[in-house]
Amino acid sequence: MTLIQYYDKNDRLKIILAVLSGLLLTGSFPKVGISWFAWFALVPLLISLRNLPIQKSFFLGFLTGLSHYISLLYWLPYTMKTYGHLPFLLCVIILILLSSFLAVYMAGFSAALSKLCSKPGMSLILTPAIWVSFEYTRTLFFFGFPWELIGYSQYKNLHLIQIADIFGVYGVSFLIVLSNSAIYLIFLSIIDTRRQKKAVTKRLAAAAISVFALTFILVWFYGKWSIQSVDKLIYAAPSIKAAIVQGNIDQSIKWDPAFQTKSVNKYIELSLLSKKDNPDLIIWPETATPFYFLNNIMLSNIVQKGIKDAGSDFLIGSPSFVHKKESVEYYNSAYLITRDGKVRGKYDKVHLVPFGEYVPFNNWLPFIGKFVEGVGDFKPGARGKTITWSDYKLGLQICYEIIFPCLSRDMVKNDAALLINITNDAWFGKTAAPYQHFSMAIFRAVENKRSLIRSANTGISGFIDPSGRILGKTDLFVEATMTRCVPVIQITTLYTRFGDMFAIICMVATIVCFVLKYNYNIK
Repeated sequence: MTLIQYYDKNDRLKIILAVLSGLLLTGSFPKVGISWFAWFALVPLLISLRNLPIQKSFFLGFLTGLSHYISLLYWLPYTMKTYGHLPFLLCVIILILLSSFLAVYMAGFSAALSKLCSKPGMSLILTPAIWVSFEYTRTLFFFGFPWELIGYSQYKNLHLIQIADIFGVYGVSFLIVLSNSAIYLIFLSIIDTRRQKKAVTKRLAAAAISVFALTFILVWFYGKWSIQSVDKLIYAAPSIKAAIVQGNIDQSIKWDPAFQTKSVNKYIELSLLSKKDNPDLIIWPETATPFYFLNNIMLSNIVQKGIKDAGSDFLIGSPSFVHKKESVEYYNSAYLITRDGKVRGKYDKVHLVPFGEYVPFNNWLPFIGKFVEGVGDFKPGARGKTITWSDYKLGLQICYEIIFPCLSRDMVKNDAALLINITNDAWFGKTAAPYQHFSMAIFRAVENKRSLIRSANTGISGFIDPSGRILGKTDLFVEATMTRCVPVIQITTLYTRFGDMFAIICMVATIVCFVLKYNYNIK
């Protein structure tokens, strides 16, 4: 007897609804990118969970998560097979395992909802609070992977995402799930009316839609006010002229010694194209120099000569290493080099990619290895470290560090006036992943009210202003040089000051509800 056969016809309908929620969630993110899907994507799951025991709620939530993450992260097997050289079947298995791990959070949300929201009236506010609690938990542990939290789906809706400077992306997530909760209660009121039940009255449904509508209006008007306020600051603020260089170097040949000189010369040639714009700073992507800068004398001299010819300061990505007493430590780094060719600062990546830059549990997983070229595992740098450049401090983040809000916040608290993300998204090919990665970077600008510059080897590179507006961006897999003036404002937002306090409050509220439920048998 299969698992599906074990469930009756009504249960099979619930399974379909749970899977539908997962697919609608994925559809709200790039590449599909129909952002309004998110506002009702969870409704089918919520309907399927009604009056279910906690075990079945956990199972249905797991199905929603599994269908969502497999369809959202479908690009992982491509990356692992192409650059990790793993058998395709093993790549698929790893995708399923990772998706299953992430689906547990969705399952936990569903189980908690089933346990705590036995009365429909409680679900309106408690549902988004529980959701935010599990989203925040997903960022905390060893394999923290907050890729495309539901709030990120609204990255183009500028008026709605400005609350991120108070609540972070979790505030936007709360608003979206509040919409789902309100729609769910309206649906129940209609069904209960037809069935002559009174579990969800029309008054409760009206109250739910009123609470959501009022919250939405307040958020929208706050966003409008915030954008206008920031625009006034931008108008009076100084600016810097920066250029991003997108070399479009094929990942499969990038580390081949035969192509290293060609790669370096391409980046120099593209950089010289921006000379007519006289940029203050030229930014190359992550590991744009496919060698150990300052160690390989010949190639380092070529880079330094090119910088002198360009007549601008440069920020370049390069691997680096440091000799210790009995070992050598390797880093994924970025160097600040002034127009005279001298190194004036260095940043070492803090949050490393598991299986990309180091292999966790290497003794138990020797067959996997690393996807990134290098002699040994990379070591993490110092968290919150900034680089001083001219009159400003720069907050650097390499690759997927940009998806962790706390890292940008730490740098801004350390007086970073500008956020810079260098990355090598060539790993992702022409899948949805580069678009998903870019969408999350926008929130780091909004949360801290800082301009953000992004330079990617194959794209998407771009410029984002402190309100999250995209000032310019490149296409995927093209050679490109782009120069823009970006404003430098240095206000301190509530999010920068207090961080994820809102998410923590949601988590505490959820825990308190559990305690009250069990200790005092609150129904």
